[in-house]
Amino acid sequence: MKCIVIDYDTSALKMLCNTIAAIDGIELVSFFRTTTRAQRYLQTRTDIDLIFVELDMSTLTGLQFVKTLVNPPIIVFTTADTSYPINNIKVNYAAVLYKPYTDKAIRRSITQVREFEKMCREDLLTNKKYVNNNRYMFVKSEYKVVRINFDDILFIESMREYVRFHLEDGSSVMSLLSIRRIENYLPPMRFMRVHRSYIVNLDKINLIERFKIVFNDNLVVPISDQFKDKFQEFLDKSFAV
Repeated sequence: MKCIVIDYDTSALKMLCNTIAAIDGIELVSFFRTTTRAQRYLQTRTDIDLIFVELDMSTLTGLQFVKTLVNPPIIVFTTADTSYPINNIKVNYAAVLYKPYTDKAIRRSITQVREFEKMCREDLLTNKKYVNNNRYMFVKSEYKVVRINFDDILFIESMREYVRFHLEDGSSVMSLLSIRRIENYLPPMRFMRVHRSYIVNLDKINLIERFKIVFNDNLVVPISDQFKDKFQEFLDKSFAV
């Protein structure tokens, strides 16, 4: 996740940048002491995922700055004013970080950012503009929206907060979504949960060995006891007689 920081306060800016730079998964790419310079910078960059911006910036406030962005990334507002009327903030944001900063508070704001990002991706999945339950779905992967054709999926793997779509051409797509949420948008006659961490495309199964679905030497999906009976029922219906 690529990040920039905007703050007029040099000491606060330094602490925030140093802490963010030490957090796994966050890449601090630049910092600014004015919102106008940040505006010019963003005119040439479309890969920024996260902005920390001080609400009380002069000339162009943090809130005014965010409202100028056409497709704003995730926003964390910062301020020294604990009485700031945050209910009047009419833009989407992940967190408000109050000064003076602490390492714990900054890291907590990053946790809120990740939760906000996950919520946005899952909301995207429920938007009918991006979902067609018969043929495909769109998911966010990094800062892109990717179409996933159901016919192309071999299986879907849960990886903690992410899912990985393993595709027939050997490629894969990662998205910050839960496997349970994905399961709700797959055609149930074509896809089956066979493990807490795996959903398989039933049309793509060619070999089952010792209750493992073998797609190739490197792609093997286990069938857990929890889902074994349901999968056996599918097999029984599919046996030639």
